Amino acid sequence: MEDEADLRSDICEELIAAGYAVDEAGTGQEALDLLRDERYDLVLCDITMPRMSGLDLLRQVRQEPDLADLPFVFLTALAGRQDIIAGKAAGVDDYLTKPIDFDLMLITIAARLDQVARIRGTRSPDDGESQNLRAALMGADEALNRIAVGVFLIDSERKVLFRNRRAGELLDEADGISLGREGLLRGEKPQQTHALRDIMDTAIARGADGARQGSEAVALTRESGRRPLIAVACPLGRGPAAAGEPAIGLFVTDPEWRSSDAAEAMAQLYGLSPAETRLALALVRGLRLDEIADDFGLSRNTVSYTLKNLFRKTETDRQADLISLFLSNPVARDTA
Repeated sequence: MEDEADLRSDICEELIAAGYAVDEAGTGQEALDLLRDERYDLVLCDITMPRMSGLDLLRQVRQEPDLADLPFVFLTALAGRQDIIAGKAAGVDDYLTKPIDFDLMLITIAARLDQVARIRGTRSPDDGESQNLRAALMGADEALNRIAVGVFLIDSERKVLFRNRRAGELLDEADGISLGREGLLRGEKPQQTHALRDIMDTAIARGADGARQGSEAVALTRESGRRPLIAVACPLGRGPAAAGEPAIGLFVTDPEWRSSDAAEAMAQLYGLSPAETRLALALVRGLRLDEIADDFGLSRNTVSYTLKNLFRKTETDRQADLISLFLSNPVARDTA
């Protein structure tokens, strides 16, 4: 940015000849409009300008989050100590004095851009991976709604940003876990709420420190007397999450939950017939073979024959293994 047209033209020619892409502005407002529309690597700016001075422009730029780290180099005939102090206080990165030494200008710009590249290069290579992971999870609602585990995506202030369908069901049941008005998860009792908060805080801190491995767990007792919910918190990325991004995942399992849809998914996976699927569900409910025969109006031999087919198709040989196979299936339902 330079209000003297001839000097501005000369500067642009030198920069273009050196291989830089350049946009020019004759006033502070023109420069500000350009900065808000495009992303630049560096600003070369005259201090003494009509209406909006270079210092005024710099102060405005430093107040805008998207522009706060943009390198700023002043062109000035004002090279006194107080002028330099004022510029540094406003956040300028470097000075070039008039009349301009174009060789020095090119070296200064190249050095400043190299410094920026080095600073950016010190960021963890996992930053992009973490951002991609967080974005993918936020956009994976359809897939997350199909699993039988309650999934909450939590920000760095422990507020819920997303919950899948199963998590919503757990909140509706209000038996062991609930959602407060402020968007924070709560346990049945204060000590359960504190325990839940502790595992989330630990996971958030671990992620902020760059460690994505490991998880924290707590059992959430239930007023109904049913077995406790199991809540597991783990970081979603290495490094602090940005505002509005999930920092951790909280996965809540109900050990007593059963889903016929999970059995349907298993039936499709292993090619089970309706009769074989019904038998598997009955076994999961804890019924004995004689009870199943009575309930279904079948002979014991028919039930035993169906069970043998189940063993063969699922590659199991004991009822306990068959039941475990069905209970471990994470698929909850079709979202259609």
